Amino acid sequence: MVTDRRVGPAARWALAIWRRVSFEQKVAAVGALLLIVSTFGPFSFVEVAEVLVGVGVLALIAARGEGRVFHLPFGDGTVVMAAGIWAALLIVVRLFDRPLGQNLLALACAAILGVAGAAERAKRPPDDLPDEEAKPAAAPEAPDASRRETAVLPRPDAPRTDRPDSPPS
Repeated sequence: MVTDRRVGPAARWALAIWRRVSFEQKVAAVGALLLIVSTFGPFSFVEVAEVLVGVGVLALIAARGEGRVFHLPFGDGTVVMAAGIWAALLIVVRLFDRPLGQNLLALACAAILGVAGAAERAKRPPDDLPDEEAKPAAAPEAPDASRRETAVLPRPDAPRTDRPDSPPS
């Protein structure tokens, strides 16, 4: 491709990840990027926490896009949804210290994260649940009663008669 020479390796990496992730993960990535952008302006520890939330969601999506397999309690969707809820709580804390437009943008970004996480959770169950293949096989159905053969088992305390050296009873 002619355009590949003009694009750096980081952009190719990001594009490859963008192609591999699901629609819900793409929405979460956009929400995380917008959340980071919404922090521009007066900066405090709340904005730092919002940036960390956005970077954390982007790191999770990048790792999944690279095909890394790791366990998260309750699954990716729940983690992204919790990140959106946490970001919304942080924004409400600073509601009166920032301009209204910036607060509305940040709340919309947190809502995008929360909705994307809920959609991911609804589409894919948490990885705490066992896979279909890992579930124990169902017990085979009992054969028809007319065909069932019953074996007569000796009592445990009865002398064994199958050994030639066993004493007669």
